[in-house]
Amino acid sequence: MDNMVVISIVAIIVLVILIFVIYRIAKVKKRNKYKRMLEKLEYEKNQIASAPVGPELAKVESYLKNEKLEMMYNDWQDRLKQIKESKIPKITDMLIDAEYALSQTDYKSAMYKIAKLEMEIYKVRTHSEFLLDEIKELTSSEERSRAIITKLKTRYREVYEKFIDAKPEFGDMADSVELQFENISRRFEDFEHIMDKNEYDDVHSIVNAIEEMLNHIEVIIEEMPTVVLIAEGILPKKMKEIKAIYDKMVELGYSLDYLNVEFNIEEANNKIKDILDRAKVLDLEDSVFDLKVLTEYFESLFTNFEKEKIIKSEYEEASKTLENKLQKINNLVTDIFNQLDELKRLYDLKEEDIKSLEEVKANLEELNNDYNTLKVHAKNHTFAFSKLTEEVEHLVIRLSDIEQQLDKGINVIGSMHDDEVRARQQLAEVNILLKDAKSQIRNYNLPVIPNSYYVELKEASEAIREIVRELDRKPLTIETLNTRVDTARDLALKLFGKTKEMIKTAMFAEMAIVYGNRYRSVEVELDKNLSHSEVLFNRGEYKKSLELSINSLNKIEPGIYDKLLDFYSEEAK
Repeated sequence: MDNMVVISIVAIIVLVILIFVIYRIAKVKKRNKYKRMLEKLEYEKNQIASAPVGPELAKVESYLKNEKLEMMYNDWQDRLKQIKESKIPKITDMLIDAEYALSQTDYKSAMYKIAKLEMEIYKVRTHSEFLLDEIKELTSSEERSRAIITKLKTRYREVYEKFIDAKPEFGDMADSVELQFENISRRFEDFEHIMDKNEYDDVHSIVNAIEEMLNHIEVIIEEMPTVVLIAEGILPKKMKEIKAIYDKMVELGYSLDYLNVEFNIEEANNKIKDILDRAKVLDLEDSVFDLKVLTEYFESLFTNFEKEKIIKSEYEEASKTLENKLQKINNLVTDIFNQLDELKRLYDLKEEDIKSLEEVKANLEELNNDYNTLKVHAKNHTFAFSKLTEEVEHLVIRLSDIEQQLDKGINVIGSMHDDEVRARQQLAEVNILLKDAKSQIRNYNLPVIPNSYYVELKEASEAIREIVRELDRKPLTIETLNTRVDTARDLALKLFGKTKEMIKTAMFAEMAIVYGNRYRSVEVELDKNLSHSEVLFNRGEYKKSLELSINSLNKIEPGIYDKLLDFYSEEAK
């Protein structure tokens, strides 16, 4: 007992010592961490203090040749003095305060002072770097600007050589381009003059101006030959050809007013004049695009002319075809109306059927009048052949509609026998469907057939008898007969589909129960559910039986539904 007490006391003492040692180690680590942070901040302060702002500012003294530079120099000196005589000493004082707080193990205060110190160093470093960048912008201005100008001069020589090589392609615009090169050359001279006077604040604008002028002249060198070629050569020649073809086709009787050729040629000449006027002052904005649009337009006119020639032959052919078909329909309608009284006596024609035939006759007379008017316009060259062809096509469509309407009227007259034959064929098909449904029910020995099935079977059988009675009735009423056939067919199809679905569900339910028997001896809940499923199956509730079996089996063997479905599909094959 005494040994246990001693061991417990020793363990407590060791634990206390261990906690104390860990505490001391943590404090030492924390102190060292803050100390390293202060050392890093002091290093950053020294980096700011040793930044080459002063030496860089000393270089500016050699550039002080105007009042503006002197003002900038004085401002930079004041800002440098503030950094060295005010900001740096302040950081030094803050470092001392933070080190003192750390020496007193006041870590909370030390951390706060370190955070303020970091922010102050960041602000002073940013001011110092910004000041150095401003000074370097001036001190390195000459070297940087001369490097840029050297590259621009190289570009200038390359562009000028390209111009000289292609000068004949510029035509009358060559003098304007030459003058622009002289302007750029004078800008280079302005740059040298500014550099000699040390007016570095104006250098940037001169360099930018030279670069913009070079960018512009490069575009001019690239696009001007194209503008001159199209505006002074290709387009005028193309418009002359278009005008000659247009005049000849008009003489041959083509109506081309819809193309507005003469007006568009005049507008194109005005546009070309405007483009050339702007090209003389080196303004080529959208010129190439506009010229290409004009070129494409006049190219399309050649296509339109050829199309008009083709359409003329198409119009003549379509007109001839329309006239032949129109003559046949006229003769057919005349024959029908000559025999209409006899048709009324032979068939039970409805009032709307007779009205439809009279409407066909009226529409046909209107179409004949419109076609005669079209032939007059074609003879007088009132419209272009493309327009005449469109009108012929519209007349053909109208004639097609009249033909369809006439076919309906003729079909009404001659459809009684066809409908009777079709009804007898469908009666045979419906009987086969019903026979197949009954055969399937007999082949698969279902324990119970729902009463609803017998009701639907009775309805389908009665619908078939209605067809037979309607076929035996004279004269036949086609609308009623068709209704009886549709009803019987729908009921038979519905019964056939229900038969297949019921047998499939019953087979599937039975298969699920049989499959589940292998688990009955080890799964009490499954055994109970399968027993209930068998009861449902024997009562004819096959769908409920299937759902209960599948849901129960799925808990034991996930995916059983797909497995049974695959098995069923194989069996069905």
